[in-house]
Amino acid sequence: MIKRFVGLAGSLLLVLLLGGCLRIYTPEVQQGNVVTQEMVDQIKIGMTRRQIRFILGTPLVEDLFHKNRWDYYFFRKRGKKAMERRELSLFFENDKLVKISGDVKPKAPDATTKNSR
Repeated sequence: MIKRFVGLAGSLLLVLLLGGCLRIYTPEVQQGNVVTQEMVDQIKIGMTRRQIRFILGTPLVEDLFHKNRWDYYFFRKRGKKAMERRELSLFFENDKLVKISGDVKPKAPDATTKNSR
């Protein structure tokens, strides 16, 4: 009877230990600059590089061949599925922002905020 109990307990322990091995932990991976819609809404055409850097931080990519372009990339992944991906490119002329392109763009001001003065 004790042998049967030990065998059953051993089998149960083995199943529990192997069950823990089958579940693979996949951590969340976050790369690049965190760029939120609120941050992008603060950006305006005509701002200087210094002002943009204050709002968004240092760009992930400053291309040596295109000095007038800053690229911000953000990617978050959990397991095998991409949860969030953003790209933002800023173009400058004479140290002033002239163009914004990418997945995230500043929201246009509504008429209610313009006429509320």
